[in-house]
Amino acid sequence: MMNKLYIGNLSPAATADELRQLFGDRKLPLAGQVLLKSGYAFVDYPDQNWAIRAIETLSGKVELHGKVMEVDYSVPKKLRSRKIQIRNIPPHLQWEVLDGLLAQYGTVENVEQVNTDTETAVVNVTYATKEEAKVAIEKLSGHQFENYSFKISFIPDEEVSSPPPPQRSRRGGRASRERGPSPGGSSQPKQLDFPLRILVPTQFVGAIIGKEGLTIKNLTKQTQSKVDIHRKENAGAAEKPITIHATPEGCSEACRMILDIMQKEADETKSAEEVPLKILAHNSLVGRLIGKEGRNLKKIEQDTGTKITISPLQDLTIYNPERTITVKGSIEACSGAEAEIMKKLREAYENDIVTVNQQANLIPGLNLSALGIFSTGLPMLPSAAGAHGTAAAASYSPFALPAQEVVNLFIPTQAVGAIIGKKGQHIKQLARFAGASIKIAPAEGPDASERMVIITGPPEAQFKAQGRIFGKLKEENFFNPKEEVKLEAHIKVPSSAAGRVIGKGGKTVNELQNLTSAEVIVPRDQTPDENEEVVVKIIGHFFASQTAQRKIREIVQQVKQQEQKHAQGAPSVPRSK
Repeated sequence: MMNKLYIGNLSPAATADELRQLFGDRKLPLAGQVLLKSGYAFVDYPDQNWAIRAIETLSGKVELHGKVMEVDYSVPKKLRSRKIQIRNIPPHLQWEVLDGLLAQYGTVENVEQVNTDTETAVVNVTYATKEEAKVAIEKLSGHQFENYSFKISFIPDEEVSSPPPPQRSRRGGRASRERGPSPGGSSQPKQLDFPLRILVPTQFVGAIIGKEGLTIKNLTKQTQSKVDIHRKENAGAAEKPITIHATPEGCSEACRMILDIMQKEADETKSAEEVPLKILAHNSLVGRLIGKEGRNLKKIEQDTGTKITISPLQDLTIYNPERTITVKGSIEACSGAEAEIMKKLREAYENDIVTVNQQANLIPGLNLSALGIFSTGLPMLPSAAGAHGTAAAASYSPFALPAQEVVNLFIPTQAVGAIIGKKGQHIKQLARFAGASIKIAPAEGPDASERMVIITGPPEAQFKAQGRIFGKLKEENFFNPKEEVKLEAHIKVPSSAAGRVIGKGGKTVNELQNLTSAEVIVPRDQTPDENEEVVVKIIGHFFASQTAQRKIREIVQQVKQQEQKHAQGAPSVPRSK
C-alpha cells in the first residue's frame, strides 16, 4: 500500500523540482510524481519506513522560500477511522506503560511496532471505534514523556479505504462478504488463500466422507470448497486434521456441516455427548487471536456463548507448529465462534504477508524462545518473551517479521529421491508446509556423495523446512537408528561480519560451538563473492544447527546496525521491552 504524504504551508512560489531537490538532498528520494497545488503538495512512498523518515526529517524543521514545511500522512476525513500512528516514543518506554496510556481513551484492539531506523519508537494503534481514535489523537498529540513529545497522525484504515470488491472463488462460488482488512487494497487480484484447519475424531471420518464419498462430495459442492481429509497422517491417532479451502463464508458453511455430521453420528452411536470444534492455527498467529490479557478471546466467548481453550506451547514440536483452539458450545454457537476466530487469524496472516512484501528494515529472528524449544533466548524486538503472545495473559510486544534467508543444506546423494518424492510430490508438499522455496542443485559430479538443497524463506520457514528434511532422513533410515542425523549447512554472511563471527582469537566461534553443540567453521582466506559475502559452515543435529544459524544471524544483524548507526553518526540507544 502506498503511503501518501501531505506537504503543507508551502509558498506559492515553490515548484515540484524544488521539492524533489529538497527531498533528495536529505536522502529521501522521490520515485513517483509530485502533485503540486497552491500552498500544498502530495507525494507517495511505497514503504512506511520511508514515509516516517520523511515526516520526522522535514515536518516543522525545514524551510522553503521562508516558510516552514508541514509533512504528515494524507488521510481524507472520510477515511479517518480507527487507526493512528504514534511517533517519537522513548525507546526505553515499557510496553505496559504505553498500553495503560492508550487504554485511557478506549479499547485498543491492536498495537504493532513499525520497524524503523529512527532512534525513537513508532507504533500503529487500532482502536475499537473511530470516536476513540479521534479522542486519542486529541489527548495524546504533544503528550510529554521524559522530554519526548508524542507525534500522532491518522493513518489509512484499509477496511475503510479499500473495501474489497465482490470476489468469486476459483470454483465460481458466491461473492465474499469478508470485511476484514484488505492489505494492499484493490491491487490484489485475488483473495489470499487462508484455509480453515480443524481436528476431527478419527471415528467420525467415515461419516464425513460418506458411502462412496457422497457426503463429502455434496459438502464441497454446496459450499464451493475443497476439503482435504488427511487420513494417512498420524497413523493410529485419535484425531485427524481436515483442511478446508474456500471463501471465509464457504469455510464456515463447510465447518458447520461437518459439525452437524459429527453430532448426528455421535447421537446415533452414543459415542459422545458433545463434539467440540477444534481449530488448528499456527503459533505465530495465535497471540494476536488471544489479544492483550485475553481480551479478544473473552469477547468471542461472550458474543457467541462458547467456552474456548488453547493448547499449551509445550505441545508444539518441529513437526507440529500449530496450536489447537478448542471451542465448546452448541453447534450454532461453535459456528459463530469459528467465523470470529478465523477472521482474527486471517487478519493477522494478511498483516504478515504485507510486512513481508514491504521488506521494511526487517529483523532476522524467530520467536523460538517462546516455543520453549531453545534453552537460550533469541533476540526479539523489543523483548524475547512472547513476541506473538504466549499464553492467555500474553506479553504485549510488537511483531517483527523477518526477511528472506538462504540456507544451503547438504544431504546424502542417495536421499535425494526420498526428499523429492514420487513425481515431485514430497518436495512440493514440503515447500507448501514450510512456506519456503526448496530446490535441489545438480550433482557436482557422477561420484558426488552429497547434494545441495537450497532453501529460501524467512527463519520460521527455514526452521520448518530443515526440520522436515532432518526428520525425513531419520524416518527413511539414511542414518543408523541409534545415530543422530547430522547435516552440513552453509549460510552466507557479509565479509565485514566474518571477523565478528570468529571473534578475537576464535573466542566467539568457540563459544558458539560450546553453546550450540554444532561445529561452526569460517574458512579463512575466502574471496568474497559479488555481494561481498563469505560462507559459514555449520555441522550438527537439527537443533544445534538451528541455534547456531540464529546466533550467527544475530551477530550479523548487530554488525549491520552498528555500521548503520556509524554511517548516520547517531548514538546507539538500546530498546527494552
